[in-house]
Amino acid sequence: MRWENTVTIDAPTGRVWDLTTDVENLPSVTPTMRRVVRLDDGPIHEGSQAKIWQPAQTPAIWTVTKLDPSREFSWQTRRLGVTMTGRHLLADDGDGCRNTLVLEVTGPGAKLVGALLGKTFAKALATENAGLQRAATT
Repeated sequence: MRWENTVTIDAPTGRVWDLTTDVENLPSVTPTMRRVVRLDDGPIHEGSQAKIWQPAQTPAIWTVTKLDPSREFSWQTRRLGVTMTGRHLLADDGDGCRNTLVLEVTGPGAKLVGALLGKTFAKALATENAGLQRAATT
């Protein structure tokens, strides 16, 4: 199961990248996260972990699985018998940035989780992208 949301942000890709990878500050950018605590130090890298508290969910540990500076930041968690992968894909778009957020749910329970929570996931991606857009342009 896959959900995706794309916006064009009138800000340099570097600005959007900095907001995206400053994971502990994400709760000030989007209401889809209440609290984020890094579980390691230094710049974010593949293998970095963060504990995330989101509305109506138990806390989860997300692990960075791919980091391509200013292009892609992906992380995963396992819950409810599925693997959830969040991807942040950035691309230059003139003077701005095309920002695509993707949530992929895989595993034996993916179809059930998608049927139950798909609309919630789609709304969360749109809300997060709107928050990034607002933060990057103010």
